[in-house]
Amino acid sequence: MAHPSQLGFQDAASPVMEELLHFHDHALMIVFLISTMVLYIIVAMVTTKLTNKNILDSQEIEIIWTVLPAIILILIALPSLRILYLMDEINDPHLTIKAVGHQWYWSYEYTDYENLEFDSYMVPTQDLTPGQFRLLETDHRMVIPVESPIRVLVTAEDVLHSWAIPSLGIKLDAVPGRLNQTAFIASRPGIFYGQCSEICGANHSFMPIVIEAVPLSHFENWSYLMIKDA
Repeated sequence: MAHPSQLGFQDAASPVMEELLHFHDHALMIVFLISTMVLYIIVAMVTTKLTNKNILDSQEIEIIWTVLPAIILILIALPSLRILYLMDEINDPHLTIKAVGHQWYWSYEYTDYENLEFDSYMVPTQDLTPGQFRLLETDHRMVIPVESPIRVLVTAEDVLHSWAIPSLGIKLDAVPGRLNQTAFIASRPGIFYGQCSEICGANHSFMPIVIEAVPLSHFENWSYLMIKDA
């Protein structure tokens, strides 16, 4: 998760997020090169008194400053489109979970199981135990098996919400009366935090999301206990 004074993204916990980080670095390098070149041209124009007659009226330079930006846009657009298609790809998910946004909590339904659903509320500050994070911890975590394709169906019961987990590269709007879907793979065990990312009312900042990725055997034991206690 994020830490104080952090400038970059959170560590990637899914293949899609790794691709997004690589694309971010790729685009940032292009922006850096363009900014450096523009700064050099400005400094050169301000500090020199010489004039190059070849660039005052030159068809060649006009072709260059027309074609070069087009090439740069292509270098940005192609990897961007590739990642967009990767994010929409849903291939044979091992587990489907329905996340429903409410004012102001989330509820989860494991649709592959007959009776496995629960509500997830934020833990109040006075009830936190040592090691838990304020405004980020929930009383029930969404538990998933690690290295398994997970499909998430997201909707809302009342107003617009947004189900977002930065370290997994997920941000999906929850719209009343509509099912949006996404898929992800948790590439390592861990606990991943997120929050509602759509202003949804007075307690918008008090509906966190916690995903716990565990080995498959642990997930099977957890689901058995949850169904048994239901």
